[in-house]
Amino acid sequence: MFARNLRNRLVVSFLALILFTLTALGSYILWFFYQHNIASLNTAMLNQGKIIEELIYRDMSGPIQKAQIDEKIKELSSRIDLRVTVIDTTGAVIADSQQNPSLMENHSNRPEIADALSGKNGYTIRTSATQDKSLLYVSTPIFFHNEITGVVRVAMPLDHVDAGYRKILSALLAASLLTSLVAIIFSLALANKYTRPLESIINTANDIAKGQLNKRVFIKTGDELEILAHSINNLTSSLEDKVNDAIAEHRKLQLILQNMGDAVILLDRFGKVTTANNMALTIFGITDQMLGQHNIQVIGNSLLDQAVQETILRKKNKIIDLKTNIHGKKRVFQVFLAPFTSNESDVPGILTVFHDITTLQEMHDRQADFVTNASHELATPLTAIKGFAETLLDGALTQPELNEKFIRIIYDEADRMHRLVQDLLSLARLSAQEYREQVRLEAVTVGPVLEAAKQDLEPRWQQKNHTLIITGGTESLAALAHPDWLKQVIVNLLENSIKYTPAGGKILLTCWQEDHEIKIKVKDSGIGIPTKDLPLIFDRFYRVDRARARTAGGTGLGLAIAKFIVEMLGGRIEAASLVDVGTTFTVTLPAYESKS
Repeated sequence: MFARNLRNRLVVSFLALILFTLTALGSYILWFFYQHNIASLNTAMLNQGKIIEELIYRDMSGPIQKAQIDEKIKELSSRIDLRVTVIDTTGAVIADSQQNPSLMENHSNRPEIADALSGKNGYTIRTSATQDKSLLYVSTPIFFHNEITGVVRVAMPLDHVDAGYRKILSALLAASLLTSLVAIIFSLALANKYTRPLESIINTANDIAKGQLNKRVFIKTGDELEILAHSINNLTSSLEDKVNDAIAEHRKLQLILQNMGDAVILLDRFGKVTTANNMALTIFGITDQMLGQHNIQVIGNSLLDQAVQETILRKKNKIIDLKTNIHGKKRVFQVFLAPFTSNESDVPGILTVFHDITTLQEMHDRQADFVTNASHELATPLTAIKGFAETLLDGALTQPELNEKFIRIIYDEADRMHRLVQDLLSLARLSAQEYREQVRLEAVTVGPVLEAAKQDLEPRWQQKNHTLIITGGTESLAALAHPDWLKQVIVNLLENSIKYTPAGGKILLTCWQEDHEIKIKVKDSGIGIPTKDLPLIFDRFYRVDRARARTAGGTGLGLAIAKFIVEMLGGRIEAASLVDVGTTFTVTLPAYESKS
């Protein structure tokens, strides 16, 4: 907790910096003082040793003279206040100013003695075995006729040097303590100076984070903290503007949502109702207690829940027609479903918009009923006309050529009107919701359907000497469809190609799979369709060239029926064409995927 506080960290940092600096400086001063004193003592003691060497080097020439050296050394030591020791080349002590030489051990293993016997001046600091305290030993060789005859060693206690070292150390410690106290006080003052604006910024930022967007930071430091305060104020002002804009936009959208003519219901990913606008509350009678219930309980139709689950699964918009019964009255809605996507793998909710198409549906149903009734009424007389025409064509008339011409016209028109009636009946049957609900989609192998359509129309395409080829892996491809409906689509497309492909032309049936879709292509080498007419060819009764269509015997409903069926199967149909080159129809259906 201590280290996390910026003020404490500043104090600790300042104190650590000062202590490190004082420690480094004090260590250097102590080291320099000690080395300087030792060097001065070493020089002075070496000079004393040289003087003693001048006094006794002649006495080292023989045994008799060596015996007199101890007395000289003891006498001399009393004047210079140094311990003097003389050692011969074997390491034996000849004289010592403080001890009996005969009782002292061999000194050949002493480093300063070894250095002197090798012709150099020796220097060592160690604790004396006889005096039990730290001494400085300085040795110099004794030369006689350029030959080393012994060693003079001068020793001095370092008590005064150590005492001076301790005094300096005490002074440095006292100075460090005093400096640390001053540093702490100075650091606290600086820390307070720099952290007080930061605390003001932090407190204001916390207030802003809690939603108090009117808060501002007011500090005058003339440095980066003041710039930071201005930046926070600018950020808060911008955020406040954005929030106000978002609130205004939310209110506007809420106003639109609550007053729009369509019912809007928001569902969560489990299909439960979370929000509904005023129109939805009115139409479906939703109360506050019903919020949070499943949509089946609120709307009373499982088709909507199926569409919701499919939308969540595919993460794509979907439109369905929903028939329901509200307060004993049948209502039809076109429902638009759109998923809310927070990320790639999650759909938290679904937006559903209910557009009331009850009136339009009633009109459509009446139109379908009219077509159905009219077709049934026309079927009987037209069949009779066709029968009489066949009878007359088989008989002998007084003017055979003229009568045959008229009768042929009657027959052709009756046949055309008969096919028109059949197409109208097909459309009426497919448009019936009850009929469509009775039909269940299943796995349909495409190959046999293509072959059946080819065989059914064999007389017609062989009559015009067409070449009809089926290609692709049709044996293994299965679409989710209805076999009769799929065959009707292929037959209608083939009939269109046969009608508008000149004799000797070529028609190609191809099937393949892309991802989760089955594609069926019907390509011919016919007269083609102009670009301006291409978007309209699936409209009912639309003809590119009415005179040519009448000659070909078309009703104008074949492509409309094909598109109607394909869309009911959950697929799509597309057309591409070039005049005098040919036309290509591509049908796309969902592939059947086994659940195993």
